[in-house]
Amino acid sequence: MTSRLFAVLATTLWLAGCATPTPAPEPRELGFAASPEATLEEAIAVLMDRGYVIRHADGELGRVEAVLARWPGYRVALQVSGQGDDSHVSVSASRGGRPMPPHTLDPLLVELQDRLGLLP
Repeated sequence: MTSRLFAVLATTLWLAGCATPTPAPEPRELGFAASPEATLEEAIAVLMDRGYVIRHADGELGRVEAVLARWPGYRVALQVSGQGDDSHVSVSASRGGRPMPPHTLDPLLVELQDRLGLLP
């Protein structure tokens, strides 16, 4: 009886360990001297030019989710907020279901700055 109880307990603990959620990706954030609408539009264009497929986009909420079907599978979540000629971009990414370091998103943000004509 004790060995059976131990086996059930061990199996339960093992399965509980498998259900541990992965941490959310840490976002990279940057401000732009451009309207939120223009920033969102150009961000979508940058993602599409890089081969991403836009799965969800909501202009009113300023949100975009894009995926790259190349192994191991990349997912980018981008949010634009702001008013007038100021916008704030927050972008995070995961690869194979695991969060990517925020600094890996810098090239994407630099390309967005370039498209908006904000690079020196």
